[in-house]
Amino acid sequence: MAQEFDLVVIGGGPGGYVAAIRAAQLKMKTALVEREHLGGICLNWGCIPTKALLRSAEVYHLMTHAKDFGFKVNGTIEIDSAAVVKRSRGVANQLSSGVKHLLKKNKVTVFDGHGALAGKGVVKVTKDGKAVDDIKAKHIILATGARARVLPGLEPDGDRIWTYKEAMVPEGLPKSLLVVGSGAIGIEFASFYRTLGCEVTVVEVLDRVLPVEDAEISAMAEKAFTRQGMKILTGATVEKLDKSKTSVTATVKKKDGKTEKIEVERVILAVGIVGNVEDIGLENTKVKVDRTHVETGPYCETGEKGVYAIGDLTGPPWLAHKASHEGVICVEKIAGMDVHPLETTNIPGCTYCHPQVASVGLTEAKAKELGHEVNVGRFPFVGNGKAIALGEQEGMIKTVFDKKTGELLGAHMIGAEVTELIQGYGIAKTLETTEADLMHTVFPHPTLSEMMHESVLDAYGRAIHF
Repeated sequence: MAQEFDLVVIGGGPGGYVAAIRAAQLKMKTALVEREHLGGICLNWGCIPTKALLRSAEVYHLMTHAKDFGFKVNGTIEIDSAAVVKRSRGVANQLSSGVKHLLKKNKVTVFDGHGALAGKGVVKVTKDGKAVDDIKAKHIILATGARARVLPGLEPDGDRIWTYKEAMVPEGLPKSLLVVGSGAIGIEFASFYRTLGCEVTVVEVLDRVLPVEDAEISAMAEKAFTRQGMKILTGATVEKLDKSKTSVTATVKKKDGKTEKIEVERVILAVGIVGNVEDIGLENTKVKVDRTHVETGPYCETGEKGVYAIGDLTGPPWLAHKASHEGVICVEKIAGMDVHPLETTNIPGCTYCHPQVASVGLTEAKAKELGHEVNVGRFPFVGNGKAIALGEQEGMIKTVFDKKTGELLGAHMIGAEVTELIQGYGIAKTLETTEADLMHTVFPHPTLSEMMHESVLDAYGRAIHF
């Protein structure tokens, strides 16, 4: 006899497990179905382990610049790539175990297997092709996530041509590397491997790196990466990859129409994601799919009554924190609470390269495109005492305001620890803060956050320290 629940979540990533826990808090009898690792791609093969790798790269960078801080290092600093990977995997495993504990603590029933819709209010759970259980629920949340996009002719082989998974667990550091795609994933891997001494080439089909960011920030990032020794090819496409036993030769068509052959030891493909819409029972439902992503309404509802979708399975931005917040909104709406729909322009985005990049809201160009007259403020890291003390003088904070209303439309940052600073502007946007509110806020000294204040002041010709 099928087990009955109030809510079933298919997928245990940052959207799914958060939704399940929130539902349990609201006294719903809740089940979660996960076929692989609790925590999903984010905790196991994405956000968390990559940050552990990048932290190792950051420590290495500081050690190689020890003399700048008054230290002498005798001998060479050796990189133990196996130990770097081991630490990263350990961090991921610790957090995945933590999710298991949280689900147990909140009395969420976890099914180990693959979940799929199997009729009205029914989820069929299988494991290795064998039936495990049928679960009934009035409400079902699809949180099956996404996977790396594969382009024809550029298929990964797990050996010479990598996806993010292989790039996270290298047996050794390649001497040379080609990264296809310069979004957050591609640039983070490019930054990690370049910091550890690999020769890195980045190919981006659009006209600039980190193309979703403000153009001014993208330009500063490209200059920084080039100074570090990366080769950046924008407006270029990889036409084919020819493999040998020891290398890969990429044929790259550049923006001038000429082709260039680039030989490297490894290639990382980072050309976007596709939603995991297959084999989850959508065929006989009213759920609509657009280019591998499920269409949803303001409260994550699909076209099928009682079926909802959240996270990377749905539309952009494809970020873990967006998935988690959608999970909470969805569950609270099901519970009958008064809930505001998610405002995507209030969702910060972060890239943990060196230097870091972070943003929230509209770029300057987008704001103008939407008809806003804008005031733009800028403040450089070189004008901040804490940044100078840290030895991190490279960077800038940029703010965009509506000229008529003073509304903060967007904020864009590049430099040390900006991924920790951006949430200040995220809160400001959520509270619909104006320039006057931010100007009258007292920022502590000496901190990097003072630059946030100065950037606001600069938008109105009132900057003090630059």
